[in-house]
Amino acid sequence: MDFINERILKELKEDSRISMSELGRRVHLSAPAVRERVRQLEEQEVIKKYTLAINKKALGYPVEAIIEATIKNNRYADFKDLIKTYTTIDFCYRISGEACFLLKGHFQTFSDVEQFIDVLQPYAHTKTNFIFSDICEDI
Repeated sequence: MDFINERILKELKEDSRISMSELGRRVHLSAPAVRERVRQLEEQEVIKKYTLAINKKALGYPVEAIIEATIKNNRYADFKDLIKTYTTIDFCYRISGEACFLLKGHFQTFSDVEQFIDVLQPYAHTKTNFIFSDICEDI
């Protein structure tokens, strides 16, 4: 990974809809040269996908929580199937340590968080942390 590829990734992370000519201008390459580098990064699976950042608060989901889940009675598959049905869960990682999974969810109210935790109770013990702010949001 050279300096130019790092700059390309930084620019694409900031705005994945940027044109190849604008991207080339920012990294001091021609549009065809930068297009080729992006293609290579895609082929090497350095770039896995292009995505969209959605402001969940603007959609009416101002409450964010990080939830640790420790599975009960070996119900891993049931837990994973349940989590996949929730569109307001940003991620669910299988992790090491005391907990089995770490997930982040967006909710309309604290009552909605409580109801979600109640749904999880047959599958896992939970520990919930509420998010106040994102320190790295503008990085």
